Amino acid sequence: MSASETTPRTVIVKAEPIELCQLLKFAGLSESGGAAKAVISEGEVLLNGAVETQKRKKVMGGDRVTFGGETILVKVG
Repeated sequence: MSASETTPRTVIVKAEPIELCQLLKFAGLSESGGAAKAVISEGEVLLNGAVETQKRKKVMGGDRVTFGGETILVKVG
């Protein structure tokens, strides 16, 4: 089963936008901000189904981020 077929896990952020590298760290998809920046620049992260290489890309509520076989759905709360 591919990452796109899995049920996304909801991650609630306090404010939007949040930078993609910060979101990966906050959601536990990467161990550190540096690791998050590395996997983003290597093209390993999908934002709404498309490869995203901008480390500081602004992510908003409703966006889906996929990395390492896991998809998260961003919500503002």
